[in-house]
Amino acid sequence: MKNFLASTTYIDWEHPAVLRQAQLLAEGSQDAEEIASRCFHFVRDQIRHSWDYRQNPVTCKASDVLEHGTGYCYAKSHLLAALLRANQIPAGLCYQRLTVTEEPPYCLHGLNAVYLPVHGWYRIDARGNKPGVDAAFCPPVEQLAFAIVRDGEKDFEHIWDAPHPAVLKSLTSCATVEQVIENLPDIEPGTELQ
Repeated sequence: MKNFLASTTYIDWEHPAVLRQAQLLAEGSQDAEEIASRCFHFVRDQIRHSWDYRQNPVTCKASDVLEHGTGYCYAKSHLLAALLRANQIPAGLCYQRLTVTEEPPYCLHGLNAVYLPVHGWYRIDARGNKPGVDAAFCPPVEQLAFAIVRDGEKDFEHIWDAPHPAVLKSLTSCATVEQVIENLPDIEPGTELQ
């Protein structure tokens, strides 16, 4: 579990602002599930999805997501993992492969898995709700933002302890949210661990 508690370049929970926010979210509770729920709701509801709001800058590091209050789903998952890890709750990153519209091309969607003592690994999606998207924290039932409904879409079962290189490439090489939308990351099923 130590990799799922680590502070890293992009899940930088030891950054003073991230640590302070994590402590605020945990205030008055020792219950991992309650703290995880607070962290989830904070990222889902208080951090804007970059494309929904057409909000720059492009963020990747958890601390930058928190500072600017915006991030694509991937970046928001980095912040949620950081807030959970700062509270000593193991957290990782998960991905789905979805169609961009109702047909290919495909792109990755980023979400999280959190380890809850009563339930084990539980996936949560703090992308941000909007019409047609209603993600929630209701363990043990998963209520993610998107269902797998079309050929070629996939739920990747692996839980990553660090962002996938395809995600990092998109977020760190694009200067604007418009550039990211033109260069969304994708990985072919069967190659996700390469």
